[in-house]
Formats: sequence, C-alpha cells, structure tokens
Amino acid sequence: MDYDHILIRYGELSTKGRNRNKFVDKLRRSVRIALAPFPKIKIRAERDRMYVLVNGENVQEMITALKNIFGIQSLSPAIKVDRDLEQMKVAALALVKGLYNEGQTFKISTKRSDKTFELDTEGINHTFGGHILKNIPGIKVNVKNPDINLKIEVLHDVIYMSCENILGAGGLPVGSSGKAMLMLSGGIDSPVAGYLTMKRGVEIEAVHFFSPPYTSERSKEKVIDLAKKLAEIFGSMKLHIVPFTAIQQTIKEQIPENYSMTTTRRFMLRITDEIRKRQEGLAIITGDNLGQVASQTLESMYAINDVTNTPILRPLVTMDKNDIIKMAKDIDTYDISIRPFEDCCTIFVPSSPKTKPKREKVQRYESFYDFESLIQTAVQKTETITIKPDTKMDSELDELF
Repeated sequence: MDYDHILIRYGELSTKGRNRNKFVDKLRRSVRIALAPFPKIKIRAERDRMYVLVNGENVQEMITALKNIFGIQSLSPAIKVDRDLEQMKVAALALVKGLYNEGQTFKISTKRSDKTFELDTEGINHTFGGHILKNIPGIKVNVKNPDINLKIEVLHDVIYMSCENILGAGGLPVGSSGKAMLMLSGGIDSPVAGYLTMKRGVEIEAVHFFSPPYTSERSKEKVIDLAKKLAEIFGSMKLHIVPFTAIQQTIKEQIPENYSMTTTRRFMLRITDEIRKRQEGLAIITGDNLGQVASQTLESMYAINDVTNTPILRPLVTMDKNDIIKMAKDIDTYDISIRPFEDCCTIFVPSSPKTKPKREKVQRYESFYDFESLIQTAVQKTETITIKPDTKMDSELDELF
C-alpha cells in the first residue's frame, strides 16, 4: 500500500493545559530533526495530532526514525481520502487487502470528529465492514481481538484511514523540561541514566573526566561513541571533556587512601557544577545506583553532595542491575560500554574505599591543600565537542569559556 501520510499521536502531551503548544513545538522540532534525511516531507502539527505528508519518501524508514522520539505515544502510516463514500470504500479495501492473510479477522474503528458527515459511527462501521466482507473471501469480523483494525477518522474536510498502530517511545519531547549536565563515564549506567532523563523532556549535555596517560584515547573514543548514541534522540549533544590527571595525582598524594574516592567524586561534582552554570543548566545527572559501589552508599552520597546545592538527578538509584543492563542493550549502548578501556573512575580505585565517609573528615583532609586552582584550571581547559548523529563533530576547545 502506498501510504501518503504518517499520523503521530501525542500521548502524555495531551494532558498538558495552556502550555501544550510549547510541548508540541518541541516535538515538532524533534520530528523535523529525525526526518532530516527525507527532504520532501511536510509536517503539520495540530493540538491533538501531528501529520507528516510523505511526498513519496520511504515510509518504513521514516517510521523507524520516528519510533525513538520522546513525546510520541504511537504512530500510524495512513492514507488521506476525500469525503466521498465510493473513494473511501476503494481506499479501505486496498488497505485491508494489503495486510490480509488467509484466515485473519478484522474490525472497523471509527472516530467521527465531524458530526455532520452523512453517516454516523454505526453507519460507517456497517457500510465499510460489509464492503470488506463482500470483497475479501474468507475474512471474518472480530470486534474484541482482530488481526486487522481499520481505523477511519472523519474530520471536517478530509478522511484518514490506517490499519497499523505502532508504539512510540512515549515520555516528553526533549528540551521541554530544561537542560541538565550528565556525568558520562565509559560504563553501563550513566548512558542509561541520560536516556531516562531525556525521556522526561530534559536536554542533556555530557561531562566526561579524562586522565591521560592513565586513560587512553580509546577510552575517550568510547565515551564519544556513547554520546553519539544519545545524540540520535535530540539531533546533537555537547560533550565536555575535562582534563583530570593533575587533580587525580594530587588527590593520591594528599588525601588518605580510603577517602580518595570520596574526594575524587566531590571534585568531579564541583567541576560539573561549574560547567552547568556556564551552560545555564538546571541540574546534574549521575548513573548512581544505591549500594552498587562504595561511592554510592547513602553515606557517600551525603558526603559527596555537600559540594553543591544543585539538584542531583539519579534515575537509576533503586533499579536492579540486570534491569539496567537490559535497558542498555535496548538503547544500543551496552556493547560500547563493555569495551575494555578504563576510565578515570577505575584507574585510581583504592583497595579499601570508605563506604561510610564522614563529611567533616573529608572536608578537613581537603583543607590541607589548595585544590581550588587545580579545579579552575581543569574547568578552563575543558574541551567541548558538539556531536551529531551523522558523526560529524565540531571541536570548540576553550571557546565555551
């Protein structure tokens, strides 16, 4: 069947009140970015639905691109028909025939927004159901669990018909809930945390801590590849790469070993917060999972959070590790995350890190040395890369600051 439209249903956006148009505008932008490889299409966004005019582009490739966009509850390839019963019958029969296999069942689902149409809902169901039964041998009606559900939507000026209802990613359009900074390591958890936060409408920029020569260029490439995967959702993403070697070496020399991990996390958070301010973000996202490692106990989180009043979002905090791994596989980041290249979080891990650090103790240990200049230097020398789904990158070293 040659579909000429794709219908996009908003889902959660439909619950929004006066500011619904802002959410719809964000979704339209996401759809336009996702469909950039299809230059002939046209997009029309209305209050309750979005319509994509196909104009001869590949419908299945377009649907693949749209399925992962946050804010889309479902979508359907459809055909647009004039308000003429004979034309409607021809289109309806062609749609069902295109999907029908021997022994399958069908039903008609009518949504009649225009009550002035010549047939009411029951009349449309009866007329088109009878037409299909008459012209497709062996097909039967099943109103409860049909194999094919022909949806007929009657608007004031046109008719839309569709048979497929494809689930979208749900959630809210990226950018509709503000911006936050994702602390992106090379591990499994943080990309999933970023994905889940984006699903709630948050635009993210990633911050990665890089410690050459202890961490290799391959480790850096791994993080860039993870950022590329997340960038596919919004169209682009900024990745801030922080030079962290001098700070980690000084921590190793100046801080008692069992508190070195706590201080490392505190300084990472401080630097991320500085970048957040400059980028006008509103929160920081981490992949913390309660009790998973020493730095993720409640006591550790309390001591680490002490360095900022900025909201810390931890979407994975209560999740089971197996569920996180499954989600990483679903969003196609797992195979990248398990590449055997260490990041700075793993190379200086103490043999017995403190699982219940005292905030007052870590503050005292840090006061013995002037770390502030090292932190500001790291912020100033941060490299910012703009990553796009087509893998093109623009390096803006120091330009941001």
